[in-house]
Amino acid sequence: MTEIWLHNTRTRKKELFEPLTPDNVRMYVCGPTVYDRAHLGNARPVVVFDVLYRLLRHVYGADHVRYVRNFTDVDDKINATALARKEAGAEGSLEDLIHERTEETIGWYLSDMAALGALEPTDMPRATGYIAQMIAMIEGLIAGGHAYAAEGHVLFRVRSYKAYGGLSGRSVDDMIAGARVEVAPYKEDPMDFVLWKPSSDDLPGWDSPWGRGRPGWHIECSAMSYELLGDSFDIHGGGNDLMFPHHENEIAQSCCAHPQGGFARFWLHNEMLQVEGKKMSKSLGNFFTVHDLLEQGVPGEVIRFVFLGTHYRRPMDWTEKKRGEAQRELELWANIISVDPEVLDAGVDRKLVDGEIVAAIADDLNTSLALTKLRALARFIDNGSEFLQLSRNEQFTKRKVFVASADLLGFDVIQMARAAKQRRSTPDLEHFSLLLAHARIEAKETKDFSEVDRLKTAFVDAGLEVRMSKDSIELVPTPDFDAAKLEALK
Repeated sequence: MTEIWLHNTRTRKKELFEPLTPDNVRMYVCGPTVYDRAHLGNARPVVVFDVLYRLLRHVYGADHVRYVRNFTDVDDKINATALARKEAGAEGSLEDLIHERTEETIGWYLSDMAALGALEPTDMPRATGYIAQMIAMIEGLIAGGHAYAAEGHVLFRVRSYKAYGGLSGRSVDDMIAGARVEVAPYKEDPMDFVLWKPSSDDLPGWDSPWGRGRPGWHIECSAMSYELLGDSFDIHGGGNDLMFPHHENEIAQSCCAHPQGGFARFWLHNEMLQVEGKKMSKSLGNFFTVHDLLEQGVPGEVIRFVFLGTHYRRPMDWTEKKRGEAQRELELWANIISVDPEVLDAGVDRKLVDGEIVAAIADDLNTSLALTKLRALARFIDNGSEFLQLSRNEQFTKRKVFVASADLLGFDVIQMARAAKQRRSTPDLEHFSLLLAHARIEAKETKDFSEVDRLKTAFVDAGLEVRMSKDSIELVPTPDFDAAKLEALK
């Protein structure tokens, strides 16, 4: 079996990954707070842990890996977004607007991440579906002396957990000196954090022993991971901006609530993202969402390629140069597969993944090295004299190895190849749009629309949808499009 080595943030070293139960490998990754579209930085952990998920499935079997990524659908930011919509005149109660916003945002998120080639996790729990479990965990923490109720709030008593700070490597006193913590009169200690807080009548809230309220952020992940993965599981991941306080707090409350378990054994954190060498921010004008790029015509696989070109534990710089290089490389990949119809029809045989590429990914997700090896294989197939000397069957197998290896990294090369083949077989439709536009101009002058009707009929017969407005003409291929039927019109 392939050995997987992962850098464990908690021990600060690369360790051999051995799951607690090989036939039930379990991973939890912190998901988004669903109040707006995912920006480019939000997408990096999705792609990073999608590669790890694919690797685990490859090594242990798809049926033996459980991947949980949550949605935080109760949060002050969500409430503020809904309140702003209500003040702008949106109809419905604030609760209705909050529900509408979270549903809409979850849909956007899943669509955008699918465009990047990310598999959906095994489970995608929503925080609002686990309120009862959160309340039960909080009650247990109070009973154990690790939490206390005060003025409608419940707070975790940080100093009750002696190992607090082990993940980030800082003492509690150092954290107080260097961190921005909420100072409140009901806190016993500045570092104590909220497990439960009051809700006003117009905001989402649930009945609890401490009054109507809603959970704090940190308890959500602890309750959901315990319910779905148990008190001990294999991997917990997320961006390194979550290491403190979120992950530190998760560890404390989970280990105190379930001292018989070890919570997560391996902790993985990806570094942050920059744009053209600068931190992405709205003030610098370099802030954009995944949807923005997709709308601009940047394919999802190009975004994924740029992400994987940098090791996950290093800062990643999104640049136009990298985007262009990725697009050209992926076009080559599509072309070397599209020339062989048998490969397109054969699909993906995951048993044929190149061993060196598996080894690169298994070495702490070295996707940069894996891409380098995949690029070398693409060039060997594209113009290598050795490749041309191979038998037809050997060439077929080599392309199949390439398809399977790309699939392990999350690239659907067969789909890319089919799209490239379709583009090559599609004529320049702008030429035909101009034909119809000129015919329409003449028809308006002569009042004879027979030529316009003839062209429209020919286009529809060829499988084109004709969209005409006052100022524009658009020809859109349908699944029945047949380019050969347009030849007589040239």
